Amino acid sequence: MIRLKKVLSVQNIACETLGTLERLLKADSFEIEKKRAQDLESANSAGYSAIVILGGPMAVYDDLHYLQKEKELVCDAIRNDIPVLGICLGSQLIAQAVGGRVFKGSKKEIGWFDVSFSDEGRKGLFAGLETQMKVFQWHGDTYELPKEATVLAYSDLYPQAFRVGSAYGIQFHLEVDKSMIGSWIQEYGVEVRAENLDKNGITPKAGEVEKLAEMCQLMYRNFARMVR
Repeated sequence: MIRLKKVLSVQNIACETLGTLERLLKADSFEIEKKRAQDLESANSAGYSAIVILGGPMAVYDDLHYLQKEKELVCDAIRNDIPVLGICLGSQLIAQAVGGRVFKGSKKEIGWFDVSFSDEGRKGLFAGLETQMKVFQWHGDTYELPKEATVLAYSDLYPQAFRVGSAYGIQFHLEVDKSMIGSWIQEYGVEVRAENLDKNGITPKAGEVEKLAEMCQLMYRNFARMVR
């Protein structure tokens, strides 16, 4: 009997899911084990071929026990050379776990923004992508990375993706589709109103989610090659 490769998906809030990544993982016959971050009982990465830590509205520096457990899980995975993909909050957890500093940014990025990919990024996780592309964002926190981190993507304001050991952090969301974005506009409506944002500016225009799905597939393929 062939044993399927198991991927742990850690979810911090119900509305922020694997999205497009779930379909891609299943198409490659990965076994997906989904856990709520609040239900993590240990920080042991053994038994997993890869770990994905998803986003959420909480802050890394909030005094929540499960955030500490997620950071311990990241460190254990890096020690065992297990690939980790952290998205938004997940990337911030990686950044702090490896010695970086996470803090409120000067400006929230909510909606569609351009990011540029570094040479290192285009050789690895973002191989096959153009030098600059428009992505979907929903974050207010950013980070200063430790010296051992390699920046893979950046914007005019912030570092947007990085690698430390076997862990990859991405501030932006390639995994979202139109329905997910719509659910976030509802779930995070208070934030949208507080920032005086136009919902039409957040809702994808024709072709944007399709382009995002293509980017997600390319990124996923590059990440999947690292999974043993």
